[in-house]
Amino acid sequence: MTRYATGLLLLAAVLPAQAKSPLKVEISWDKPMDGHVVLVFADNNRQEPRQQVSEGLATQQIFGADVDGGRSVTIDGSAIGYPRASFDQVPAGEYYVQAVLNVYETFHRSDGHTVKLPMDQGEGQHWNRKPGNLYSETVKVKIDPAVADTVKIELTKTIPPIDSPKDTKYIKHVKLQSKLLSDFWGRPMYVGAVVLLPEGFDDHPDAHYPVLYYQGHFAPSFSAGSFITEPPTAGGAGRGGRGGEAGYRFYQDWTSGRLPRMLIVCTQDANQYYDDSYAVNSANLGPYGDALIQELYPYVEKQFRGIGQGWARGVFGGSTGGWRALGLQVLYPDFFNGAWVACPDPIDFHAYSLVDLYQDKSAFYAPSAWKQVPIPMERTADGKVLSMMDDAIRFELVLGTKGRSGEQFDIWQAVYSPVGEDGYPQSIIDPRTGAIDRKVAEYWKEHYDLDYIMQRDWKTLGPKLIGKLHFAVGDNDSYYLDRAVRLTEKFLETTKDPGKGPYYAGDFDYGHLQPHGYTGDPKIPLNNRFMTLMSDWMLKTAPADADVKSWRY
Repeated sequence: MTRYATGLLLLAAVLPAQAKSPLKVEISWDKPMDGHVVLVFADNNRQEPRQQVSEGLATQQIFGADVDGGRSVTIDGSAIGYPRASFDQVPAGEYYVQAVLNVYETFHRSDGHTVKLPMDQGEGQHWNRKPGNLYSETVKVKIDPAVADTVKIELTKTIPPIDSPKDTKYIKHVKLQSKLLSDFWGRPMYVGAVVLLPEGFDDHPDAHYPVLYYQGHFAPSFSAGSFITEPPTAGGAGRGGRGGEAGYRFYQDWTSGRLPRMLIVCTQDANQYYDDSYAVNSANLGPYGDALIQELYPYVEKQFRGIGQGWARGVFGGSTGGWRALGLQVLYPDFFNGAWVACPDPIDFHAYSLVDLYQDKSAFYAPSAWKQVPIPMERTADGKVLSMMDDAIRFELVLGTKGRSGEQFDIWQAVYSPVGEDGYPQSIIDPRTGAIDRKVAEYWKEHYDLDYIMQRDWKTLGPKLIGKLHFAVGDNDSYYLDRAVRLTEKFLETTKDPGKGPYYAGDFDYGHLQPHGYTGDPKIPLNNRFMTLMSDWMLKTAPADADVKSWRY
């Protein structure tokens, strides 16, 4: 056993292996359910405790426990918590206490596995506000982990359904049952879209339009409110400040003819593991990539008069949407005519934030024979560290075992990993020790490392990507995502060398000292900037017989 392996054992010892504190919290409800209970201790009552849980510095304390067909669960000193790892580490005092049951459904998948998962209910996969989840009233309780006390909590309330968003003149909502996904999951499954129609759509019934496929997290309506039809007012919820001004400016430009007339389509594919699918086929999530390319996108284009040809489609997004945009362009290179990729999730797993999944032994500690230096996960733009890899992954373990937290590392694992023997995603990182499974990492590499896939397949893939790849990222990205972008740039620039071409002919923009969220020139609203670039590129590359007039009225 090496010194490094000994270091992993030291970490495992930090997490509770057996009950120490005699404190117990008994949580009950009125009928048998499957799911996962989250117990929250909050030191304030400014919001309900369930609304104060995050990976940030202001988070409150949580513990979790699985429920399998039960009407109650007991959380005690053996439970793993976040950010404090156990009851023993919670200071004695008075706390506002609340519990939530994230309800699971049973799925009989076509691969023969039966799994229990928290289905999205239109909220974007958030345990603390998901319709149908049970929760308790907030109670103020004196807690002393050293005392053999039993706290009883009853889940007497149910989170109500969410009203469906309404169509407007410009914004339309689409919901489509996917045969591909329904066959995979053994029950009806749906994908959807929010479609932004150009000014004059109804007045020009013979016009057909290019389509910009915006990729991002789930949002109930267009791009999380970036299309605002009324002037912002100071202090107005969702309308005041810089965001409201940008949304209203976009609305003005959209309706005035100052922007190219196109369709903008926002994909809605929240699922059992996360608020989006990453737009690829997955052993655990099902064929979401094919469902979008073969079912949803053709349906939208037919219904709203899209041109329906590859030259007239662009794809763009940031963060998760940046990864999706590049993934769609690389894996479906003929379907799209350009990807504008901003601050993408790791696109080269040599730079899984600060971890090298192919070389490192641990995702929690930097390689060293003698030291244990924790690996950061999040920082501010000026370099202040906010979170470490070990507590970020433990946060997700407390919210849900078997990759069911609905959070970031678990969705990467669900999308990229092979299926385990129990039907759930195989772990890439042991959440208790940080050990990296090298065999699973190799599976990730061959299927979802986008930089590697381009390198592996460039001779045949490269000719289809010339001029289509555009990247932007802050060089102080909050999650260190600029590292993978630089590795990708390093490869793509080699394509100009003799024998390695064709040259990719794209571009990279690194925002100086910019954190996560950098998409390019901040003075120009995101949609406005990308629309102009995409329109110019489409017109430049359109076939000789292409319709480049009907949509330019």
